[in-house]
Amino acid sequence: MNPLQGAFFPLAFLLLAAAASTSTASVLQDTCKSIAASHRDIGYDYCLRFFQVDGGSAAADKRGLAAIAVRIAGAAARNTAGHIASLKRSTKDKSVAQCLADCAEVYSSAVSDSGQAAQSIASGNVGDAVAALSAVLNAPDTCDQGFEDLNVSSPLTADDAAFRKEVTIALFTTSALSKY
Repeated sequence: MNPLQGAFFPLAFLLLAAAASTSTASVLQDTCKSIAASHRDIGYDYCLRFFQVDGGSAAADKRGLAAIAVRIAGAAARNTAGHIASLKRSTKDKSVAQCLADCAEVYSSAVSDSGQAAQSIASGNVGDAVAALSAVLNAPDTCDQGFEDLNVSSPLTADDAAFRKEVTIALFTTSALSKY
């Protein structure tokens, strides 16, 4: 092998590796650009931070991003359910305690539905995953409605707003799977 050929192969390998890296990174970037363009309350940077929770997101394909987003949303539902349980233990108001119990039930269902969505993505049933995530997306509104009916400020407003964004990202990325 001549010296020129010896230098060419490592250089070609590096160029291919860089192209592959750029290609996978662009899946995440393209996804976040699309989400930010169609959901003004979810900016590009927010979307990137959302996915950075999982180190595999930078190299994930579309199906991988959907699976990651659903896992993150499921974890957020579990965290919110834990916060609700803590609030419920500390409240003395029976009406607020009942609203929190209702919210706990709704978020428990969101955890279950997120798990179902993850299984559906893994098995290629995108329609079932989208249906499950659509149900999950209703959790914050259902929870907030109980407090609105009592004319009481919800102690979960920030949790519900963050969760709504997270599930919107999961639903968007999962819905996009049906297009490819």
